[in-house]
Amino acid sequence: MIPASPTPFRGVYAATLVPFLENGTLDEPLFKQHLFDCTRAQGIVGILCNGHAGENHLLTRAEKKRVVELAAETIGKERIIVSGILSENVDEACLHAQDAVKAGADALLVFPPFSWAVSQDHDAIIAHHAAICEAVDAPIMLYQSSVGSGGMAYSLPILESLLRLPGIVAIKEGSWETNAYDKHRRLAARVAPHVDVMASGDEHLLPCFAIGTTGSLVSLAAILPVSLAKLWRAMENNDLPAARKVHDVIQPLANLIYGCAPSGRATLRLKACLVMQGKWPSCRTRKASDIIAQEEWQELSAALQDAMTLEGP
Repeated sequence: MIPASPTPFRGVYAATLVPFLENGTLDEPLFKQHLFDCTRAQGIVGILCNGHAGENHLLTRAEKKRVVELAAETIGKERIIVSGILSENVDEACLHAQDAVKAGADALLVFPPFSWAVSQDHDAIIAHHAAICEAVDAPIMLYQSSVGSGGMAYSLPILESLLRLPGIVAIKEGSWETNAYDKHRRLAARVAPHVDVMASGDEHLLPCFAIGTTGSLVSLAAILPVSLAKLWRAMENNDLPAARKVHDVIQPLANLIYGCAPSGRATLRLKACLVMQGKWPSCRTRKASDIIAQEEWQELSAALQDAMTLEGP
């Protein structure tokens, strides 16, 4: 549900996870409850489904559409639904975009295909996004990947070209480096001031919020929605002491989830936190290799217990 506002997409979004049954299929009732849990905090304006944390690259086309359908059925009347689009093939990406809009997505977030990490091709990147923009009548968000992700992290010239495409409304800025974030924010302010730049590096929220942001789309909000809403509200009110208090509590957990090798197990760690919270029975992912050592589980549990002091009953 897009609110009647000149800046409708601003605020904090929880990047949702997907629970699986023992047979590997989507646990639909638990996913619906997860949507309620993620959006219960005042200040969470919506969700990002089918993102990296939502295992987009491991879901089938039908599963991705069903995820959006369930979100629309559950929270669509009260919250904004953003669906991630990730496909190596541009024609397939356009089909997924059309599926998401038909299923009830209010906006789409276009992720760079993983093959782009090898090298950047300006024309191919622009053509990929332009085709999706033409395929659907829906607001489009860009994804600025981390500085360590090779060609998936757009150069300033490429980002400038993307910002000039019609239908672009926001950037999920995940550079994972504050100076890069600041450069991209300044670029957008110069060439496309109508585009919201949303600080979305889960380990760098306080410094990027302090530089200035219009919101955030982060998976940390899927386990700590109240805390993320508090951090956002504190910075919106220019209350740095209050923001620091939230940061001090949640940062150790964020570092354990996203900063430990292999970083690709962040989704597994997030799901483990939901198990520790008593919300999910399993932290099963679609990766056969995903396991958490007992020592890591204990470290996560201790950090989560500390972070939960801000979440309330």
